[in-house]
Amino acid sequence: MKNQAFSAEKKDKIKLIRSIIQFIILLVLAMFLFKSIYHHNDYIAIDDSMRVQSDKGFVALSYFGVERSGHNYLINEKRLDEHLAALKESGYVTISQEDIIAYYNEGRALPEKSLFLMFEDGRKDTALFAQKIMENYNYKATIFNYAQNLSLKDPKFLSATELLKLEDSDFWEIGSNGYRLAYINVFDRYDYFFDALNTYEFQAVSSYLDGNYNHYLMDFIRDESGIPKETLTQMKERIANDYILMQEVYKETLGKVPSVYVLMHANTGQFATNEKVSIENEQRIKELYTLNFNREGDSLNLEDDSIYDLTRMQPQAHWYTNHLLMRIQDDTQTDVAFVSGDTEKKSDWNTIVGESEFKDNRIILTSPPVQEGIILLNQTLDLKDFSLSVRLEGNKLGEQAILLRYDDKTDDYIKVMLKNNELIIFDTESAKPNRAIFELDLDVHDGIVKESIETNKLRSLITKLETDLKYANSIDEANSLNNQLKSKKAELQQIDSAEGEEYSPKISQNDLGNRLVELTVIDNQLSISIDGRIAVSDLKITRTSSGTIALTSQAEVGGFSERNLYDDVYDAVYTDLVISQSQDISDKSTIYYDNRLLGLDKFEDTVESVWNYVINWFIKNL
Repeated sequence: MKNQAFSAEKKDKIKLIRSIIQFIILLVLAMFLFKSIYHHNDYIAIDDSMRVQSDKGFVALSYFGVERSGHNYLINEKRLDEHLAALKESGYVTISQEDIIAYYNEGRALPEKSLFLMFEDGRKDTALFAQKIMENYNYKATIFNYAQNLSLKDPKFLSATELLKLEDSDFWEIGSNGYRLAYINVFDRYDYFFDALNTYEFQAVSSYLDGNYNHYLMDFIRDESGIPKETLTQMKERIANDYILMQEVYKETLGKVPSVYVLMHANTGQFATNEKVSIENEQRIKELYTLNFNREGDSLNLEDDSIYDLTRMQPQAHWYTNHLLMRIQDDTQTDVAFVSGDTEKKSDWNTIVGESEFKDNRIILTSPPVQEGIILLNQTLDLKDFSLSVRLEGNKLGEQAILLRYDDKTDDYIKVMLKNNELIIFDTESAKPNRAIFELDLDVHDGIVKESIETNKLRSLITKLETDLKYANSIDEANSLNNQLKSKKAELQQIDSAEGEEYSPKISQNDLGNRLVELTVIDNQLSISIDGRIAVSDLKITRTSSGTIALTSQAEVGGFSERNLYDDVYDAVYTDLVISQSQDISDKSTIYYDNRLLGLDKFEDTVESVWNYVINWFIKNL
């Protein structure tokens, strides 16, 4: 009994300590948010002497949002800082909504390098983490929101009061994403009809969708055969109602309708995927808003563009700084200030094509659009038999490769490549130099047993039924859905999940990669381990001449992405690269090249990583 009492007392103390720590973290976060919204430096507006051009237009960049540690779609605050610092160094100054309006309506000139900075979805953490960064560079941004979120009072999103306080700071303006984020005419990847979904329903089933759906204002609401379920008049009333709701909510909560609008979704070639719906959208947009972003992908807007058909680039959370700059340079055909990082480390390499950044223990090689990037180790090394260890952290979709025994004069090498989650090996001196001598699906290497298409189909239907049950409107509807759900789950239990045609998920541009590659090449044999497990042993190779090491990077154009339809630039990331005489890299005398963090640098990095882990854990688990 004493032990039980002691245990209970100990648990109470642990709970108390945890509660105190959580309170402190909450207090600190609240202070940061208060400071972001209520305390600020003064924004310095553009001087008229900077308005020198009207033919180069402006660049528009739109971030989904900002988090402390980042997310697949939300950029972390450190990387956002790096992005904006590089833009500032490249000469970009931010412009306002009024600057754009005057540019198109009055022909008013803009600064030489003008940037319209945007943050979508009106997230509270965006204001929290972006404000100080913007102050540092005297950058102004527009934060967008869905009007419905101002009515729902979702704690993830900024309230009307908070938005107005941000606007008072002069660093922020307010824009509109529309009334709601909702979807119509939704089919899963197997063409099962999911009908219309709100944001939360869509998120629940999104892993079973491959893009066969539409946004709320883009089309007629249709049945599973594609036949409209509403008349022309009903469609017009539905579209009009959303714009009426926008106007009512914004005027009630903000006292005005924002000037700028982002129509969801982009790149239709008009104002909707259906021509009749487009006519309604165009009329309502021009009645309610002064400017509209209607396209996504390219960043550059020029004077002959329509103020209601503007374009924006949406930088992804995984983009390193040179990736962003490479895309902007390609759009604008103007110089940018690419970043190099540690110039001493960079001096060991010759960047042949693309741009390289040496950042702590990472080598980031950014490819030019469509082309292959390549850097060459320029130390006086003539390597034949050696071992190499590196962690490859570029995204799964794309190509990062190590060229072994590379001869830059004859362009001969052994190529060890990770591409689209596969290990592929080439030997330029083999009988068929353009054909791989070895290929391995890394899902197979990981021992992943892929489920069958039939199983995945059932899981899709089960997830949809679970979602419908969660949002059921009546007891009768809930009972019906529950019976259907039990039936489908019973059906799932009766089939062998691995039997039948295999389901292979598409790789998205946002799927992160992280693979430890360890290889040894001796005479005419190559052995490779991936993540500590043998991938290939004693593979026969033809090229036996010595050479140096090169690293490459190339995008996989046309990969699947809901968020960013086309990206022809790729960041290959080589972390902790070590080249040595043997597999034992603990003996420093045998090491040819070492890009790991060592000594005090490693200690400081470890302390920072632990601290960030603790803070992030509390933020996510409070």
